[in-house]
Amino acid sequence: MSLLIVGATGTLGRQIARQALDEGYQVRCLVRGFNRASFLRKWGAELVRGDLCDPSTLPPALEGVTHVIDAATARVTDSLSIRQVDWDGKVALIQAAKEAGVERFVFCSILDNRNYPQVPLMEIKRCTELFLAESGLNYTVLQLCGFMQGLIGQYAIPILDNQTVWITGNTAPVAYANTQDVAKFAVRALSVPETENQTFPVVGTRAWSAEEIVALCERLSGRTAKITRTPLGLLRAVRKAARFFQWGWNVADRLAFAEVLASGTSLTADMTPVYPVFGIDPNEMTTLEEYMREYHSRILKKLKEIEYEQEQEKARKKRQRSPFKSSK
Repeated sequence: MSLLIVGATGTLGRQIARQALDEGYQVRCLVRGFNRASFLRKWGAELVRGDLCDPSTLPPALEGVTHVIDAATARVTDSLSIRQVDWDGKVALIQAAKEAGVERFVFCSILDNRNYPQVPLMEIKRCTELFLAESGLNYTVLQLCGFMQGLIGQYAIPILDNQTVWITGNTAPVAYANTQDVAKFAVRALSVPETENQTFPVVGTRAWSAEEIVALCERLSGRTAKITRTPLGLLRAVRKAARFFQWGWNVADRLAFAEVLASGTSLTADMTPVYPVFGIDPNEMTTLEEYMREYHSRILKKLKEIEYEQEQEKARKKRQRSPFKSSK
């Protein structure tokens, strides 16, 4: 079985690549440049140069490929728009996969995308799901809602560094998942017949509000968070302003997610019927508290080591500056 992973350098894609390699798959990764993806080659993956927004590069990348996992999405810093990457690029990829005779196409989408047509990426994901279902490919759609990895920079690090934590009004709870857990579902979907032509939610063990995450980080770090609440109206104004500039389009589209978080509706789903289909034990799923505890344990240990080394260096310099020499 030959597997092409699209978006393999991303937060989720790299975990999918790692999981697939560990399970013995022949993994090929579509990348725009080899330097940034060199770690994938070291792991054992084959790298093939290609770009979703250049359809001519896709057929060579798909040559000999039997399965595809698509975990790609436009980055805020990309010069290309969300529409160009997440719609035009995905349509081209699906069409090329169909021509190549791909046996299974796994698409990573967003949970509850049908409920937010005003949010560009949500609507594009919904339309892509429909296009994939009508393409004639055997497919599996995984609807995700947020990754624990993103919470480190959003909450844990600012609290540790005594920096401001920004919260948008009364944010809706989100069932964040560990990307390593999501990767298990993505790879398992390739070989489980019951997942064919089906859509499944893949979310964390429970939904957490921003306030709950802040409180957890405060408890684990022993520090108090400096919280600033950003009014939704201000974010809407910033989003409108960003739309005036081409370089701000992706920023504006990402800011639209504030509407989702401010809706008050939890982003979560019942995973009870999903686990047995994929043959995954729910007890193996990472809880947010476990994830944050492990991170804080590692980082606080490192901080203590750095502080000890700094104290030792200060003591050494103080001894060197002393005009008195020790006598025997």
